[in-house]
Amino acid sequence: MSDRTELSHGSISFEARSIPLPETISAEARAHMVMMAAPRPLPSYPPATDKDAWRRYIAAQAEMMSQMVAARAAQVSGKVETTSLNGVSVYHAVPNAPDEVRKRCVCMDLHGGALVFGGGESCKMMAGVTAERFGVQVYSVDYRMPPDHPYPAAVEDCLSVYRSLLAKFDASDIVVSGSSAGGNLAAATVLRARDEGVAMPAGVVLLTPMSDLTEAGDSFETMRDLDVVLRRRLYECGALYADGQNLKSPYISPNFADYTKGFPKTFFQTGTRDLFLSNTVLLHRAMRRAGIEADLHVWEAMPHGGFGGQSPEDRDVTAELRRFLAKCWDG
Repeated sequence: MSDRTELSHGSISFEARSIPLPETISAEARAHMVMMAAPRPLPSYPPATDKDAWRRYIAAQAEMMSQMVAARAAQVSGKVETTSLNGVSVYHAVPNAPDEVRKRCVCMDLHGGALVFGGGESCKMMAGVTAERFGVQVYSVDYRMPPDHPYPAAVEDCLSVYRSLLAKFDASDIVVSGSSAGGNLAAATVLRARDEGVAMPAGVVLLTPMSDLTEAGDSFETMRDLDVVLRRRLYECGALYADGQNLKSPYISPNFADYTKGFPKTFFQTGTRDLFLSNTVLLHRAMRRAGIEADLHVWEAMPHGGFGGQSPEDRDVTAELRRFLAKCWDG
């Protein structure tokens, strides 16, 4: 007897199934998955119209996120300084053992957090983590966010900082990177720069990007509850960020941009248990159809954001990242 039933409207219904962790991942990855799969309440987001409720919710999340990031940041010994570029708050991080060959190379990094969370202290701590991971100096942008500063404030801040970095560095020495929501902004910032005739960076790094706020991709259903980090859609966060604007605008959802106009070489990372797997695959295909040099790396059973940073798989991601950076900067 089949364990599925095809319905008239085209969906496929399965009986309840238990999906085991595969034996094909490391012990560290399995331990992280078990820890993250522990029962916890699903997020309950306020209505987009209730700005005060969102402020309280964001403040509560900021404390929790800082605690989560602190353990990872404590292992980093580099220097992080707070500065301002074109009036935007930025954290400049230099790793403890920088790549001596690439002293002039720089990464402009954009933090994750569903376009609503992850600023302030969490952003500062992650700047140091990213600098150590990439082996070069990092400028991490503490961009403005909702509810007080919806779109296009974040993109405006990121583009402003990018323009400022172009006054300090050659475009060929700059890579723009972002994870999750930061991946959205990294792509959107470079698209804005392209469309405004600003010099393009040497490359772009998009780590499991939140690049389609319509959330139309297949993995938003197939990975629901299977991704132990992002268990459900983030539509409310996207709606708060877009503030009534068209979710298919290319600067809001870069999956809908025209890449035939050009785009730098790009690195994509995702996993087979990542809620944003479809975002990543669809954006990669859009670039490849346009002839853009784009590398897609998919890790076995990896949820959104990786396995906590300490697994062999996470180290493998870093190794691939560094190979990509070398290709951007060394030709």
